[in-house]
Amino acid sequence: MRITVMGTGGVGGYFGARLAHAGHEVTFVARGQQLAALRERGLRVESPHGDLHLPKVMATDTPVDIDGADIVLFGVKLWDTVSAAEALKPLIGAETAVVSFQNSVVKDDILRQVLGAEHVIGGVCYIAATIAEPGVIRHTGALQKLVFGEYDGTVSPRVGRFRDACVEAGIDVEISERIQQSIWEKFVFLVGLSGTTSLARVPVGAIRGNARSRAFLHDVIDEVVRVARAEGVPIAADYAKDRMAFADQLPATMTSSMHKDLERGNRLEVAWLSGDVVARGARFGIATPCNRAIFDILSLHSEGRAAG
Repeated sequence: MRITVMGTGGVGGYFGARLAHAGHEVTFVARGQQLAALRERGLRVESPHGDLHLPKVMATDTPVDIDGADIVLFGVKLWDTVSAAEALKPLIGAETAVVSFQNSVVKDDILRQVLGAEHVIGGVCYIAATIAEPGVIRHTGALQKLVFGEYDGTVSPRVGRFRDACVEAGIDVEISERIQQSIWEKFVFLVGLSGTTSLARVPVGAIRGNARSRAFLHDVIDEVVRVARAEGVPIAADYAKDRMAFADQLPATMTSSMHKDLERGNRLEVAWLSGDVVARGARFGIATPCNRAIFDILSLHSEGRAAG
């Protein structure tokens, strides 16, 4: 398949590298030091599933130079969604599918507005991967899974081909016939993990191990569940309890990408996480005090250290 990775961070870099190693034609869109490293030294992945090094990769910062794509893996930071989607337009063909693995529930609404609904399939990824240094992706833990599907629930030929490509690449993969629910299910826990680890500046083990912070994590998640149900998403009313049991199975050292961004002085995606929950809750008359606390306090750092 012809695959474009739009945003070569931890997620795009890891899965793009696996697909390229399996023989697919992968072009990485990156910028700055990451782009320079890809051009000079290729792409390296450090992973419990096996390290790999692609000494030569196709890399660019100009999507218009790419001669079409069957699948676009979309993984830019949320504030860059519109500009990145606009930059993709020249390589979008009649059957091109764009699948976003970003951390929000509004991501595909934005992509549909820019690219057209027919080019957007829903996606969720589960992985802990970061840029260890330019040109090097570090994957921690065993989890490396992609879930995706058409919004109408059909298993289209393009979805089937991408599933087969992932299987060839050794990626855990699942086609979802209820992809909107799958996206919300991840969002529910992601908001809780991102918000609490960033606010407390500690990994999940410390949060779940303290009675008061554990209760706060539960309540953050439960607010998202109530908002999701108001949106018509069929999530169980007690889903927060299920997610707390899930949290208890995670490595104690696990944290969130937003917590890491906070420590590095980078911009934060909090407006698309807890901030979005607050806004949606207000529309439905649902109180979201825990998410509002996260959003209000982290707004001090939302533009990053350079802006502060």
